[in-house]
Amino acid sequence: PGRVAGIRFERMELDGTGNVRGTGEFEDYPVQAVYRAIGYHGSELAELEYDVHRGVIPNDGGRVLDAEGNPVPGVYTTGWIKRGPVGLIGQTKGDAAETIGRLLEDRDSLPPAQEPDEHAIIALLEERGVEYTTWEGWNELDAHERSLGEKFTAESAEHGTVVQRERVKVVPRQDMVRISRRHAS
Repeated sequence: PGRVAGIRFERMELDGTGNVRGTGEFEDYPVQAVYRAIGYHGSELAELEYDVHRGVIPNDGGRVLDAEGNPVPGVYTTGWIKRGPVGLIGQTKGDAAETIGRLLEDRDSLPPAQEPDEHAIIALLEERGVEYTTWEGWNELDAHERSLGEKFTAESAEHGTVVQRERVKVVPRQDMVRISRRHAS
């Protein structure tokens, strides 16, 4: 009642015309959640090349490329802006690992930071009014989402159906930032 209990797949077969048709043979799998993933078309940045048809920044394994196909020193991309709106978290992790690998390969030839002080990035973000979080803030958000999962589990038990949730994801960015910055100085 109002909750996902499973997902059903129907076995398909070729129909001889290049299409498929259902066979009437179904396979059911119990699940507690279904996730919808919708892609989006990336946005260009004025100072970088952009493939308007694919919605990506041209790159080679994460190294951003200029108009001639040469790597732009110190500029990398990952995720959907790197490869387009395809894949889920697992693919995104592998994709990020590839980009980090390129970054590590290039580390000795990267241009030096204009401001090498480790706190310079925080000062720049604050100067620009960018709301950011720290590792401690991420841990705060993680603890909050886990507590929401515990609350959901307890409430489901009160209604006679125990549905265990490790966490309930906070989705709106402004809520994530607010929660992760609760104890920021």
